[in-house]
Amino acid sequence: MIASNVLLLIVQAAVYFTVMMALLRSRRSIGIGVFMCALGVMHFLETYLSSVFYIQLPFGIVSPGSTVLFTGKLLMILLLYIREDALVARQPIYGLLIGNLLLVCLVMILRNHDTVSVVEGRLPDIAFIDDLGWLMVWGTLLLFIDAIAIIVLYERFGDAFGRHLGWRFLVCGAIVLTLDQVGFYIALHAVYGTPFSVFLGGWAAKMAATLVFTGFFVTYLKFFDDEKKWFTARPFKDVFNVLTFRERYFDLLDETSRDHLTGVEHRRSYDLNAPKILQDCLDQSRPLTMLVIDIDHFKSVNDRHGHQVGDEVLKAIAGLLRDNLRSGDYLYRFGGEEFVLLCDRLPAEGAVSMAERLCKLIKRYSLMYLPEKVTVSIGVAGAPEDGSSLAEIFQKADLRLYEAKNTGRDRVCGPVIAD
Repeated sequence: MIASNVLLLIVQAAVYFTVMMALLRSRRSIGIGVFMCALGVMHFLETYLSSVFYIQLPFGIVSPGSTVLFTGKLLMILLLYIREDALVARQPIYGLLIGNLLLVCLVMILRNHDTVSVVEGRLPDIAFIDDLGWLMVWGTLLLFIDAIAIIVLYERFGDAFGRHLGWRFLVCGAIVLTLDQVGFYIALHAVYGTPFSVFLGGWAAKMAATLVFTGFFVTYLKFFDDEKKWFTARPFKDVFNVLTFRERYFDLLDETSRDHLTGVEHRRSYDLNAPKILQDCLDQSRPLTMLVIDIDHFKSVNDRHGHQVGDEVLKAIAGLLRDNLRSGDYLYRFGGEEFVLLCDRLPAEGAVSMAERLCKLIKRYSLMYLPEKVTVSIGVAGAPEDGSSLAEIFQKADLRLYEAKNTGRDRVCGPVIAD
């Protein structure tokens, strides 16, 4: 019996996480309101189960409402905050609190009705609904405090755990849910006289549920999402104020700096940012190399297959380049079929080697996935050897690009490396 209870709880957690994450992931297409409504519906069931529905587990008597639904709800609010911002994360909390207060107010009015029995032996238990309503209000007040606490802890622990999202998620959940268990047990004991064993069992179950949900979250990041999108490093003062506007501003800025076809940064972004990148390297005596990359015979690709296929080729090449960037690389679509790649901390010899690898990669990819073989020619120049201004370096790289094209294409031409 105990083993089946454990298995059923894990199944409930898996179903809850799968559905809620699907709604969160689809919020751009179906709207965030669907996610929030689902969260609200579960809130009533969670409170009801927490007050009357208990099962036996190895570490005590627990309620699935508190173990699975409340733990899941709190962690989902944290995930909502990470993917959106504090303003959005506050909305379900305020909605639940106002809805629960409304429930209590309506029950206080309803209890004054003179009711009639429609089904023999069935009368409304207003007292139970009354107690449940106050429990829901208390639970939502705790949720409000919990949600603030888990968001603050999540940001505070950013430096401690670095890029280990799973540990950050697990520790924040464990701390806040421990405090929540204390607060909710006080209410349960006051209303229903619930024994202390329920507190201990509930706490152990919430810790286990946090571990299970963390496992689901880590698995989701590994197989279904890009983990980089989930990292945040927001100042504490921004958690509930400046954050919303600051984050949306930078999101908009990032979107407007990208080429709509290939998704890489465009020429205007190059003109704005590349001079500063070069100057920083010169000031700190770091090598900077520039790769000017041009697709060979691209016009003939358009002529033979049409511009739609040409666009697909451009997107494919840009995707390959983007997927092979280092952390200090900056990729721009310079115009037409030409790209510029700036490589911070990469000397000329390393840049030539990287360019040759990109040439081979693109040709091999095109033979497998594109309508015909596609090659690129690349010119390489570096600072300060080839110049101390962006125009000088680009001119040298562009001359070497034409040299690569004039000597057969599908090759790299860079500075002569002294032995």
